[in-house]
Amino acid sequence: MAFKDILVLLDNHPGYESRLEVALSLARQSDARLVALYGFELPHTRSPALCLADAIYAPSDASHTMYERERDAAFDSAANLEATFRTATRRAGIAGSWEIWPENPKDLIGLVTTRARYADLAVLGQADPDHPLFDTLAKLPEMVMLGSGRPVMVVPYAGQPRVVGRRVMIAWNGGREAARAVADALPLLKPAEAVTVLSVSDKGGDETCDEAARRLAAHLAQHGIRATAEQFAAMGMEVGDIILSRVADLGCDLVVMGGYEHSRTRELILGGATRGVLQQMTVPVLMSH
Repeated sequence: MAFKDILVLLDNHPGYESRLEVALSLARQSDARLVALYGFELPHTRSPALCLADAIYAPSDASHTMYERERDAAFDSAANLEATFRTATRRAGIAGSWEIWPENPKDLIGLVTTRARYADLAVLGQADPDHPLFDTLAKLPEMVMLGSGRPVMVVPYAGQPRVVGRRVMIAWNGGREAARAVADALPLLKPAEAVTVLSVSDKGGDETCDEAARRLAAHLAQHGIRATAEQFAAMGMEVGDIILSRVADLGCDLVVMGGYEHSRTRELILGGATRGVLQQMTVPVLMSH
């Protein structure tokens, strides 16, 4: 089944261009509708500056004027990006839809999670440390993945990945989450030029690990996908580092992996390999849970 309804989260911070380009490319590949959800924070209503006049404190007009300027600038940025989005979808020959959500950033995670349930794929961005909403956006991919029941593609904030899915790396451990991710990624795996199934073991010569990779490659062959099975011994290295190293070696432009959840004191925390890849990612990553 192809992706027919794709959601992309946009804002006015530098780096959205890569996200939009990837989402447009995916929508073109499958003739999908592309829904842009524009989320931003309105300026907070500050406690008005007070001035002394006849022993009575009164709000300063300057404070209110500053708030109005910031608010108008926020909506102007939204209107400009909407025009860019509509032009891009028209040129790409795909259906586009624009939705806007100016609100407190604490609500953004819940909104995107809910909205993603009505899409086949959600395209989000890796959090840029310089983004004013970094703390919220850093949690967004994992919370949307864990809460929406839909696959999430995370695009690096640095670089400009224009084509996704020609050479794909599958990070495979034989677990449920990895199996879910592979199933969700089938629309991208089928037209890929090269697919590598990477299974990482603690030490070399792990026959169980090697067999798991070969089994998945054989399964993908039933879908007409030619995949190469590869085993790599960690030998004390971090799994996330191994995945990204092999991505660079093979020239991959997409990683497919499961999003592994650990529950500690009621907090949902991604497993080490998943979090490591997300923090240091060099290519888009498709994750499922």
